[in-house]
Amino acid sequence: MKTVRWLVLCLAFLTMISGCSGPLSSESHSSESNLPNHKKITLTLWYWNRSIDDELLTRAEKQFPDIELNTQKIGGDFKAKLKTTLAAHSGEPDIVALNDWMVELFPSADRFYDLRTLGADQFKDQYLEWKWNQGITPDGKMIAFPMDTGPTALFYRSDLFEQAGLPSDPAKVSATIRTWDDYMTAGEQLRQKVGRRSFLADNIVNVYNQMLAQNTDLYFKPDGSYIGNQSPYIRLGWQTAVAFHKKHLLANADGWTPEWNASVNNGKVASFVGAIWMKQVLTEAAPDTAGKWRVARAPGGDGNLGGSFISILKSSKHPKEAFEVLTWLQNPEHQLEAYQRIGLFPSTPGVYDDPAMEIPEPFFGGQATGLIFAASARNVKSSYFGERYPVIHGIVTRRLANVAKQDADPDALWTETQDRIKRELQR
Repeated sequence: MKTVRWLVLCLAFLTMISGCSGPLSSESHSSESNLPNHKKITLTLWYWNRSIDDELLTRAEKQFPDIELNTQKIGGDFKAKLKTTLAAHSGEPDIVALNDWMVELFPSADRFYDLRTLGADQFKDQYLEWKWNQGITPDGKMIAFPMDTGPTALFYRSDLFEQAGLPSDPAKVSATIRTWDDYMTAGEQLRQKVGRRSFLADNIVNVYNQMLAQNTDLYFKPDGSYIGNQSPYIRLGWQTAVAFHKKHLLANADGWTPEWNASVNNGKVASFVGAIWMKQVLTEAAPDTAGKWRVARAPGGDGNLGGSFISILKSSKHPKEAFEVLTWLQNPEHQLEAYQRIGLFPSTPGVYDDPAMEIPEPFFGGQATGLIFAASARNVKSSYFGERYPVIHGIVTRRLANVAKQDADPDALWTETQDRIKRELQR
């Protein structure tokens, strides 16, 4: 009897367990469904067309599953929109791409995270030193992380150089036209051989810009003092550009105009010094000249013109995550991909020996121009711009243009320019 009673009790107990199993499982499932969902954080990123590879931004969504990356491609005047947003203290993105006017934001450094406090220094050795330093304010805050660069070189028509009896092979051009004086001499020979149907260079302002890009002392010292009226480089740049004009070596075709496009397409411009991003501009402007252009090292030395940066606004609530996204987007591997896909030249010299730099380019007669620009980027000198560089540089170049357009007296204009700068700096 005891055995039977024990079996009955066991069956009853098992029945109770079985009966409860359904409701218990259901309750457990219900409690899980009522737990708060895992929420992604949202980071907003501002950039302009072709400043960051769109395909890479799409991949970032998979790379960071816990982050909702709200990418906004800003059209129109990007700088004006950013400055207006900063002034309003509202609607700021977490991450923002910045062009070479980034120095204008140094006075607003407190609106950006010092990237060193987020761990930037651990990546320093992966980037060009001069590019890295450009994102650091005079008091040592790193507000901008390196993106692409704009190393410069000499673009030239090999067929026109041959007609003038000049060397046309890139290595020989680099070895022969080493200085700006050498370049002027080549221009005089070109003019004697082909007459006025072809000019050595495009315009007076570009000559001046490219000379400045090769030097260290510009308009300001890091302490903010103006040295443009004392710097031998500034004065020499002005004088050399004027000499190009006086020797009739300029086509007087201003950049970013239909006239410039026509001049490089019809042979009026035989050469110019420009940054790597001019490759795309040239190929689109001069389709009839495909195969005739080459690239050599720039006369006067290597320089940089342009290039971009990326920053994190202090208003961001997720700086750690923003920094992870930023450094992932701009790591060496992805900078190399951006060069291959959309022509952004890396600021990470570790990829300069990659086979991608040796790919022949049909527009440039099968030359691998990446090798030229890589050598240039490695040798750019560190220089300080300062937040007022764009304004002062604009004053200088507008007046210099009048030397070519109005045949103004360059010496009198130099004095007037310095007076105008003095008044501007007193404002």
